[in-house]
Amino acid sequence: MSQVLITGATGLVGSHLLRLLLNEPTIGAIAAPTRRPLPAVEGIFNPHDPQLSDALAQVVEPVDIVFCCLGTTRREAGSKEAFIHADYTLVVDTALTGRRLGAQHMLVVSAMGANSRSPFFYNRVKGEMEEALIAQKWPRLTLARPSMLLGDRVKQRVNETILAPLFRLLPGNWKSIEARDVARAMLAEALRPEREGVTVLTSSQLRKRARHE
Repeated sequence: MSQVLITGATGLVGSHLLRLLLNEPTIGAIAAPTRRPLPAVEGIFNPHDPQLSDALAQVVEPVDIVFCCLGTTRREAGSKEAFIHADYTLVVDTALTGRRLGAQHMLVVSAMGANSRSPFFYNRVKGEMEEALIAQKWPRLTLARPSMLLGDRVKQRVNETILAPLFRLLPGNWKSIEARDVARAMLAEALRPEREGVTVLTSSQLRKRARHE
């Protein structure tokens, strides 16, 4: 039975993934630190604090697998600094917590176009986050790079609402992807026979993995 740590469990991908984890018989216990409390559910340890790092510090039991589904936009975050804190600092904090607790595999939602040398701020921060995780030398590290995510958000993002119809028609990795499919693909990857090193899952690969689950 695997013990799991997940951050971002209240978000679009993370909420789907949390439900999948609860229904997966090979998952023993779930630690899901959040900023705001989750509904009480048996099998979930939910330390919560407006400062997510403080909630993470309350997780002390060993874990095997770490999922990080944190993600926002510069507009939602309110500033470049706040975006970096959410999409870089807290992701790295999640990883460090997992390493401290003995995890061997980390899976993280990144983004299509992640590149530390990108001229675009969003893609550059995502790329820097990926590089920081790679530098931690995880036995297994999975970087999921979805295109535009589809699904019911609590708060709709204006740009995504406007562009969603277009992205549904685009080919290959550009085609938008359902958040639940990203969650399915991540869980499937976590349960695959162990492979060492870094795995990058493109949006097309995520969609394909989800279809076969």
